[in-house]
Amino acid sequence: MNKFKSNKNVVYSCKYHVVWCPKYRRPVLVDEVEKRLKELLFEIAEQIQVEIIELETMPDHVHILFECDPQFGVHKVVKRFKGATSRYLRQEFPHLKSRIPTLWTNSYFVSTVGGAPLEVIKQYVANQKEV
Repeated sequence: MNKFKSNKNVVYSCKYHVVWCPKYRRPVLVDEVEKRLKELLFEIAEQIQVEIIELETMPDHVHILFECDPQFGVHKVVKRFKGATSRYLRQEFPHLKSRIPTLWTNSYFVSTVGGAPLEVIKQYVANQKEV
Protein backbone atom coordinates (compact mmCIF):
# COMPACT_ATOMS: atom_id res chain seq x y z
CA MET A 1 0.00 0.00 0.00
CA ASN A 2 1.31 3.46 -0.89
CA LYS A 3 2.09 5.77 1.97
CA PHE A 4 0.89 9.28 1.20
CA LYS A 5 2.03 12.52 2.77
CA SER A 6 0.12 15.76 2.94
CA ASN A 7 0.29 19.45 3.65
CA LYS A 8 -2.54 22.00 3.91
CA ASN A 9 -3.37 21.75 0.19
CA VAL A 10 -2.00 18.53 -1.28
CA VAL A 11 -1.96 14.80 -0.59
CA TYR A 12 1.05 13.41 -2.40
CA SER A 13 3.55 10.67 -3.05
CA CYS A 14 6.36 12.24 -5.07
CA LYS A 15 9.55 10.22 -5.12
CA TYR A 16 12.50 11.13 -7.32
CA HIS A 17 15.74 9.46 -8.35
CA VAL A 18 18.32 12.19 -8.95
CA VAL A 19 21.91 11.89 -10.15
CA TRP A 20 24.49 14.67 -10.40
CA CYS A 21 28.24 14.87 -10.95
CA PRO A 22 31.21 16.97 -9.92
CA LYS A 23 32.45 19.44 -12.52
CA TYR A 24 34.37 17.66 -15.29
CA ARG A 25 33.23 14.42 -13.64
CA ARG A 26 36.30 14.55 -11.43
CA PRO A 27 36.51 11.60 -8.99
CA VAL A 28 36.64 13.76 -5.84
CA LEU A 29 33.83 12.15 -3.81
CA VAL A 30 36.05 9.82 -1.83
CA ASP A 31 37.14 9.22 1.78
CA GLU A 32 36.32 12.12 4.11
CA VAL A 33 34.71 14.18 1.34
CA GLU A 34 32.25 11.35 0.65
CA LYS A 35 31.50 10.88 4.33
CA ARG A 36 30.92 14.60 4.90
CA LEU A 37 28.79 14.93 1.74
CA LYS A 38 26.41 12.24 3.01
CA GLU A 39 26.17 13.90 6.44
CA LEU A 40 25.43 17.26 4.84
CA LEU A 41 22.76 15.85 2.53
CA PHE A 42 20.90 14.31 5.46
CA GLU A 43 21.18 17.56 7.46
CA ILE A 44 19.87 19.65 4.56
CA ALA A 45 17.05 17.19 3.88
CA GLU A 46 15.91 17.50 7.48
CA GLN A 47 15.99 21.31 7.28
CA ILE A 48 13.84 21.42 4.14
CA GLN A 49 11.57 18.52 5.17
CA VAL A 50 12.68 16.10 2.45
CA GLU A 51 12.84 12.38 3.13
CA ILE A 52 15.98 10.70 1.80
CA ILE A 53 14.95 7.13 1.04
CA GLU A 54 18.30 6.00 -0.30
CA LEU A 55 21.66 7.66 -0.95
CA GLU A 56 24.90 6.42 -2.45
CA THR A 57 27.92 8.12 -3.92
CA MET A 58 30.51 7.04 -6.43
CA PRO A 59 33.79 8.92 -6.79
CA ASP A 60 32.36 10.88 -9.74
CA HIS A 61 28.60 11.07 -9.10
CA VAL A 62 25.80 11.03 -6.53
CA HIS A 63 22.63 8.91 -6.58
CA ILE A 64 19.82 9.97 -4.29
CA LEU A 65 16.24 8.76 -3.95
CA PHE A 66 14.02 11.16 -2.05
CA GLU A 67 10.45 12.26 -1.50
CA CYS A 68 9.51 15.92 -1.42
CA ASP A 69 6.46 18.15 -1.26
CA PRO A 70 5.41 18.99 -4.85
CA GLN A 71 4.77 22.60 -3.82
CA PHE A 72 8.44 22.91 -2.86
CA GLY A 73 9.55 21.09 -6.00
CA VAL A 74 12.31 18.77 -7.06
CA HIS A 75 14.36 21.56 -8.66
CA LYS A 76 14.49 23.56 -5.42
CA VAL A 77 15.54 20.44 -3.52
CA VAL A 78 18.38 19.67 -5.93
CA LYS A 79 19.44 23.32 -6.01
CA ARG A 80 19.59 23.40 -2.20
CA PHE A 81 21.47 20.08 -2.01
CA LYS A 82 24.05 21.11 -4.59
CA GLY A 83 24.45 24.72 -3.45
CA ALA A 84 24.89 24.04 0.25
CA THR A 85 27.11 20.98 -0.16
CA SER A 86 29.34 22.83 -2.60
CA ARG A 87 29.76 25.72 -0.20
CA TYR A 88 30.47 23.59 2.88
CA LEU A 89 32.66 20.99 1.21
CA ARG A 90 34.82 23.61 -0.51
CA GLN A 91 35.27 25.40 2.83
CA GLU A 92 36.16 22.21 4.69
CA PHE A 93 38.31 20.63 1.95
CA PRO A 94 40.43 23.34 0.27
CA HIS A 95 41.80 20.91 -2.34
CA LEU A 96 38.33 20.99 -3.94
CA LYS A 97 38.88 24.67 -4.77
CA SER A 98 42.16 24.10 -6.56
CA ARG A 99 41.11 21.13 -8.71
CA ILE A 100 37.82 22.46 -10.12
CA PRO A 101 36.24 25.93 -10.51
CA THR A 102 32.91 24.80 -8.97
CA LEU A 103 32.13 21.55 -7.22
CA TRP A 104 29.07 20.48 -9.23
CA THR A 105 28.00 20.63 -12.86
CA ASN A 106 24.94 22.78 -13.58
CA SER A 107 22.94 19.78 -14.79
CA TYR A 108 21.38 16.73 -13.18
CA PHE A 109 19.27 13.70 -14.07
CA VAL A 110 15.82 13.26 -12.50
CA SER A 111 13.23 10.53 -12.86
CA THR A 112 9.99 10.00 -10.97
CA VAL A 113 9.71 6.72 -9.12
CA GLY A 114 6.87 4.57 -7.84
CA GLY A 115 3.16 4.50 -8.32
CA ALA A 116 1.36 2.48 -10.96
CA PRO A 117 2.84 1.78 -14.39
CA LEU A 118 2.19 4.44 -17.03
CA GLU A 119 -0.19 2.25 -19.05
CA VAL A 120 -2.36 1.60 -15.97
CA ILE A 121 -2.64 5.34 -15.23
CA LYS A 122 -3.39 6.13 -18.89
CA GLN A 123 -6.18 3.54 -18.91
CA TYR A 124 -7.58 4.82 -15.59
CA VAL A 125 -7.74 8.40 -16.92
CA ALA A 126 -9.18 7.34 -20.28
CA ASN A 127 -11.93 5.28 -18.64
CA GLN A 128 -13.15 7.92 -16.16
CA LYS A 129 -16.52 8.49 -17.86
CA GLU A 130 -17.22 4.75 -17.79
CA VAL A 131 -16.98 4.52 -14.01
